Amino acid sequence: MKLEQNEKSLLFSETTIPDIFFSEHLSEIPGDFLKIYMYVIFLSKYKKDIKLNDLSKKLNLPLKTINDGFKFLEDHGLLTKKTSGYVVSDLQEQTLHYLYTPNLTMSKEKVAQTAKSKSKAKAIEHINNMYFQGIMGPSWYNDIDIWFRKYNFDEQVMIALFDYCYKRSALHRNYVQTVAEAWASNKVQSYNDLDIYYQKQETLNKIKKSIAKKLGKYNGLTQYEEAYIENWVSNFGYQMDVIEIALKRTTMKQNPTFDYINSVISDWHERNLKTPDQVMAFLEQRKKQEKDTKNLKTKINKANYEQRKYDNLDFLYANSK
Repeated sequence: MKLEQNEKSLLFSETTIPDIFFSEHLSEIPGDFLKIYMYVIFLSKYKKDIKLNDLSKKLNLPLKTINDGFKFLEDHGLLTKKTSGYVVSDLQEQTLHYLYTPNLTMSKEKVAQTAKSKSKAKAIEHINNMYFQGIMGPSWYNDIDIWFRKYNFDEQVMIALFDYCYKRSALHRNYVQTVAEAWASNKVQSYNDLDIYYQKQETLNKIKKSIAKKLGKYNGLTQYEEAYIENWVSNFGYQMDVIEIALKRTTMKQNPTFDYINSVISDWHERNLKTPDQVMAFLEQRKKQEKDTKNLKTKINKANYEQRKYDNLDFLYANSK
C-alpha cells in the first residue's frame, strides 16, 4: 500500500513553541540566532536533513552567522549536538529537571512556603509583577532563592538588582548574575552598602571622564585603561588630586602610554605616598638628588680633565729633555 502525504497538510499544520521559551530564553537570543532556532524547530518536526550551506541560503544569512548561531543555541541548552546532527531540546522537561534537582528546588509555590521571611516572598512577587508582567519563568524563582543565600542580599538589594538590569534592557540570567557577582565582590549586602557602592562608582566614573579629557581621549578609554584607573582608585586609594600630578608628568614624555602613567603611580603606592603633599615632597627631593648627582658628575669630570691635562704636560716636558 502506497501512502502519500497530503499536499495541503503544510498549509494547515502548526509548529508549536512552549511558553517556557518566551519566559526563559527569548530575551537572551540575538535576532539572527532566533531565526535559525525557529526554522530548525520547523524542520525538526518533519525530520528534515539540511546542510548548513543550504540553511545559509534559505535564511539569507552568512555561513559564519549560521555556525555562530548553532554554537550559541547549543551553549544555551536549546539544541543538543549528536553525531548525526542536532536535537531540539525539550525545554519543558529541561526546566522541570532544573527546578527539581536536589538542594536547588524552588518553584513559585515553594518560595512562599520556604522563604526565610514573608518579606522575601513579597520581594520576589514584586520582581515578578514589576519586571516580568506577572509571568516570570519558574527557574527565575530558583535563581533568586540561590542568590539570596549565596550573596546574603537583603530584599531591597535584590529588587534593586533587577531594577538595574531592567533599566539597561538586559534582564537575562547571565547579565543579572554578573551584576550580582560585582555587587557581592564589593561587599554589598544591605541597601546602605549599595548606596555607598553607587557613590564610589559615581566618583570613579567622574575620574575616568576627567582623565580621558585631560589626555585628549575623546573616543573614550579602552577596557584596559579603565582597569588601570579602577586599580589606582579602588586599590591604591588615590583621588584625582594625586593622579593629576602623574598626568602632568606625561608632558615630559613623547607619546606617553598608560603603562608609563601606571608605573609612576604604582611607584608612589609602593613608597606609601598617599597625599599630594607627600608626592610633591618626594618629587622635590628626587629632583634635588638628581641635581646634586649631576653637579657631582660635573665636578668629577672636571677633575679628571684637569688631571689628564696635567699628565699630558708632564709627558711633553719629559720628551723635551
